[in-house]
Amino acid sequence: MLVRAELGQPVDPRVSALAAAVAAQHGNAARAVLFYGSCLRESELDGRMLDFYLIVSDYDAAYDKAWLATANRLIPPNVFPFAHDGLAAKYAVLSEADFHRLNGPETRNVSVWARFAQPSRLVWSADAAAAETAIEAVVRAAPTLLSAALCSVPNDRPPLELWRAAFALTYAAELRAEKGERSASVVEAEPARYLRFFGPAMAAARSAGRRCRGGWGRRRLEGKLLSVVRLAKASATFAGGAEYIAWKINRHAGTKIELSDWQRRHPLLTAVTLVPRLIRSGAIR
Repeated sequence: MLVRAELGQPVDPRVSALAAAVAAQHGNAARAVLFYGSCLRESELDGRMLDFYLIVSDYDAAYDKAWLATANRLIPPNVFPFAHDGLAAKYAVLSEADFHRLNGPETRNVSVWARFAQPSRLVWSADAAAAETAIEAVVRAAPTLLSAALCSVPNDRPPLELWRAAFALTYAAELRAEKGERSASVVEAEPARYLRFFGPAMAAARSAGRRCRGGWGRRRLEGKLLSVVRLAKASATFAGGAEYIAWKINRHAGTKIELSDWQRRHPLLTAVTLVPRLIRSGAIR
């Protein structure tokens, strides 16, 4: 299976060690850790922020604070900063049930299935059953992406063109600081990979049946609103949240946002007030 083989590819040992350290933060609730994002394609990790998803058995078991479990349950995922052995990272927390659901066509929000339709690695698991559960969830992502895209894009397009169009739709359904060509660059980074995945993913999408739930206009509206809510929540759960938000936007949009002392002390208000201004300026879309 293509997804299983891709998830099992080796990574830098420091990435595996960091993933194990992330899992250790949540004790026996930790089930699997997946590594994804732009750093997956980079050989130089120093000075970068690595991206992980931590999959847990359930939220109550994962936290020693009830409000964090409630926040994760109501507006998944929670996002936290982490550092280990000189590497910086952030990790998102989802339960096994939510990870399965959010990779599938039963959810309109693109956040999880758009990411896991891209390359990722399973870099830590509690046991074989946990690994299998994570793999089964990721298998759902690419068919969900293509099925959703075909509600808006003609299905007679060449494979790579269809992948590009699909990712362009998902990028437009979230608040993004990246430049407009970012969605196409995802495919250009590994075109052979997307050609290999196209046939099986398309077959799975067609066999599951297409669900055009509300169209992409509704997805964009709901996705951007949810992005604002998640950004505000992250500013409360993410230590140094305001600085992280400014760093991410500056890095991807080429802006030079500098935060005041007041903004650093009030990350939630900063997130809420900064987003509308950035949308109006075009720094995020």
